[in-house]
Amino acid sequence: MASRALAVWRNRRVVGLLVRRDLKVRYQNSVLGYAWSMLEPLAMAGVYFFVFGLVFDTDRGVPGGGDAPGGYPLFLISGLLPWLWFAQSLSQAPTALISHSRLITTMRMPREIFPVQAVAAKFVDYLFTWPVLLVFVFALGGRTSAEGLLVWLPLAIAVQLVLSLGMTLLLATLNVLVRDVERVVRILNRVLFYGSAIIIPSSLVLESDRLPAWFVTLFQFNPLLGIFKMHHAVWYPADAPGALVLSTSIGGAVLVLAVGYATFRRLETSVLKEL
Repeated sequence: MASRALAVWRNRRVVGLLVRRDLKVRYQNSVLGYAWSMLEPLAMAGVYFFVFGLVFDTDRGVPGGGDAPGGYPLFLISGLLPWLWFAQSLSQAPTALISHSRLITTMRMPREIFPVQAVAAKFVDYLFTWPVLLVFVFALGGRTSAEGLLVWLPLAIAVQLVLSLGMTLLLATLNVLVRDVERVVRILNRVLFYGSAIIIPSSLVLESDRLPAWFVTLFQFNPLLGIFKMHHAVWYPADAPGALVLSTSIGGAVLVLAVGYATFRRLETSVLKEL
């Protein structure tokens, strides 16, 4: 694995070229171009704020109380932006190899480059949405701390990158052989969205006396829970993940990467025949 990782690093310029090509193709015939990366999360934030912030009064569950700096709107956008990064990565993962089949079969280079490129392109999209987050921070009086910026934010991004890469390696490989994977991913995206404390505070689930114990346990062992609690903890220190949730997220991300890469290597020959 180390030698293949080194080979990918040596071909990092190829990854960069593929990422730039992906972004250029995506926005070249668009009137608004890059602005779409900010308009989509704004539109989604508006819908979810109306439903959960006004209709269901989710503000009461925000870590630190409803009077916490930024309130529910900042809590919502700080979870929604990294979710869009993950959701888009998951949606594109099944086609990460198929969409580059001609390059894979005609050029001699590490084939891991293509899943890495898919994850990197979505990460760049996520960075493009940061102006939206900063507008919310300044407009709503959001506050952070040295721990939030130097610990929780880098750790959240690193763990999410590892998890996204593992999922992409696994799904891209399986989808070449079994095309039903792409349809399963669409369902999985929706389930994970509502099961990862992105638009509602995790306390509404963890402290609920109306939910069955097995559901609360399953909720805690979702690796995405800790990732989004870390994203929220940048602005809401009270939402920092505990030891169990944090270890589940880190361990789960590493496990998914290991399984994804092992599957990629084991089925590489079969994938090449199909491509």
